[in-house]
Order: sequence, then C-alpha cells, then structure tokens
Amino acid sequence: MSADPWFQPLFADRIGGANYGKGTDIYKFEKIKRAKRKALAEHPERKLLDFGIGENDDMADAGVREALAREANKVENRGYADNGIQNYKDAAAEFMQRQFGVKLDPATEICHCIGSKPAYAMLPAVFINPGDVTLMTVPGYPVAGTWTRYLGGEVVRLPLLEKNGYFPDLDGVPADVKRRAKLMVINYPNSPTGAVATRDFYKRVIEFAHANKIVIVQDAAHILLSYKDEPLSFLQVDGAKEVGVEVHSMSKGYNMIGWRLGFVCGHPKIVQAYADVKDNSDSGQFMAIQHAAALALRTPEIPVAVREKYKRRLMKLVSALREAGFTCAMPGGTYFLYVTAPKAAGDRTFANAEEASQYLIHEQSVCCVPWDDAGAYLRFSVTYTAKDAAEEDALMIETAARLKGMNLKF
Repeated sequence: MSADPWFQPLFADRIGGANYGKGTDIYKFEKIKRAKRKALAEHPERKLLDFGIGENDDMADAGVREALAREANKVENRGYADNGIQNYKDAAAEFMQRQFGVKLDPATEICHCIGSKPAYAMLPAVFINPGDVTLMTVPGYPVAGTWTRYLGGEVVRLPLLEKNGYFPDLDGVPADVKRRAKLMVINYPNSPTGAVATRDFYKRVIEFAHANKIVIVQDAAHILLSYKDEPLSFLQVDGAKEVGVEVHSMSKGYNMIGWRLGFVCGHPKIVQAYADVKDNSDSGQFMAIQHAAALALRTPEIPVAVREKYKRRLMKLVSALREAGFTCAMPGGTYFLYVTAPKAAGDRTFANAEEASQYLIHEQSVCCVPWDDAGAYLRFSVTYTAKDAAEEDALMIETAARLKGMNLKF
C-alpha cells in the first residue's frame, strides 16, 4: 500500500481531514452499481430490469436541439453569461405567469443556475454561519445539507412519514432548533415519495417561516410531473415570495438533464444575494443553452408530453408491483414509486431496505434504490429505456413474474 501523500494532513475537516479517502463506507449508489455489474456478469442470460435510474430516458425535444445548434454557431454567444441572459430570464417569467399565474420581475426576481444542484450548494452560503441550522426534509436531495455542514452549520432532519402524508411535522421542531434555524429546504412534488404539496401545507410553511424568521427554499425540480391536479407552485400561495425562493429545473419536465440549467425565483433580495454568491462561483451557463431553454419554456406542449409518458408508465408499474404483493398507489408526482420494502423473501429476512434491494438485484436482476431515512422503502423509477408502449408492457410482465417468484413477505 502506498504511503500517504505529503499533503494528507492538509485536507479540510469538512471532507474528512487527515483521514480523507481512508473510510470503508460505500455510498449506496456505488453499492447498487457494483451489484448490477455482478448480476450482469453472473447472469448474462437474464436481462437487467433497471428501475434505479433517476434521470429522463429521452433526449430533449428536436426543436430545442435545433435551436441549440443555431445558437451555438452565433459569435455573440461565445462569451461568459455571468448571471444569465435576458432572453432566458424573460422566458422563465413568462413560464411562471402562464403555468402558475405568478408574476415575477425577470430583472430582479429570477436568476439562472447551472442546474439546480449548484443552487442548493450556493444558497446556504447566502445565510449560514457556523452554528446556524438548516432544516432538511428526509428522504431527499442532500446537497443543501452537505453545504450547510461545510460552512460550519448544523442540519436538522425532518422525517417524511407516510402517516403524515409525507409532510414534515413542523409543530414537532424543538424551540432551540427553531431559534437557530435560518433555512428550511422543502421539495414538492417530493422526491422520492411522490407526495405533492397542498395550498394548506404551503400556508402552514409560510406561517412557520414568519413565526420563526426562517427562509424557505422550495425545490420544484419535479413540479411539471404532477398527476392528480395541475402543478402547484409555492409562489402561487399568498405570502410565499416574502419568505423565500423556489428553484426550478429544465431537467425533469423538459428532458434536458445533461444541459444543466434551471432558475432561482422569488424574493428579490434573496435572488440578489444568490446571484452575488453565484458571481463568485461560476461564469454562467453557455448562452446557446440558455437560448434553447428559453424556446423550451415557451413551448408548453413539451412538458405535457413528458408528463403523460411517465404517468402512463407509473400506472403500469403500480399494477405490476401490486401483482407481486407490494402495497402501492399512483404517486401525486415525480417519476418515482416509493414503496414499503419487503421484510423477507422465503426464509431470508431483511434488516432494512438496503438488504432487500441488494437481494432483488442479486437474485432476480431487478434494480431499485433503497431509502432507510424514514422507514424501510424502495424507490422504483420509470425512466427505464423502452421504445414504445409495447416494450413497456413486456417489461412490466417480466417484472411482475420475477418478483412474484421470490415469495416476498411484507
């Protein structure tokens, strides 16, 4: 084994300090990748049924790709975009007005981000000092929490429980935590539970923010994948803009996952502060991508088609999993199905969702993602590759057959 490099003691404590790179823990997604490789190697005759993928399986709309090609060949789009081009901000404002009836000033209340992930890294830098608290719903996207800890803050997790409709228990937050909290990050439609927000819930969030002087960050990445009702924006509710911002993404609703573009919108002072941090963190997304995304935002048919596709697939998956013994129902949003993990398969028992997911991969090459943050659950995604409805149906038949053959017990 090679000796540590001379700079080993210099690594920052936030990533492990002198012990950086020496841990033996394996991130769950890496475990899944390893298990998939093993299943493929040991059972080449058995098709891998991959429901673990968390990204859209289609390319962006042809018109959007054509716009990108046109704009990429314009000399005026070659330079730094800094905090965004006016065309994209204008298109985002038009989208918010058309889709949600929310009026925003594109100059002061909207700023682009290079995908929503960097926004969740930068927003804690706007507010968090050492000792401050960020409230984070779990399970969920961890980036804002990671950066809170990087900045010396503390993350307090709010579990999303089925008995509470997958909403956080705001009344149960301790007084000391509320006193130190500066941020609360919520996410609806919620990934991975699929729960959608209600106006009543958002009103309670706004009241909570005012009462405790806490800024709200609402992650709206899956907002256009809402099935039961029309998509609901946090900013549609009276008072929301006074307490926070909403972060939108081009990824889920527009099949633009690798394009890395979104926008932060809401209270102008928070947007300004985010833009100042951003100005010292990146130089903006390629202007050609922003122009193409502006066209996408002005084409409402695109997310409608994306939503219908994933709604169709989710309905089929619900039927297939029910046939295998799972208790599940159509989610309110996202392209995920969040279901209680089996406790056993035949004589084999599982201590948690991770053990169950590993068993499904190894025994029947069925891949899904475990979540053990608020109970033992499995997340199935319908972003698998299938060229048409007939291939989807065949995949569902095969999935039900393999899972039924495992004698799963709940």
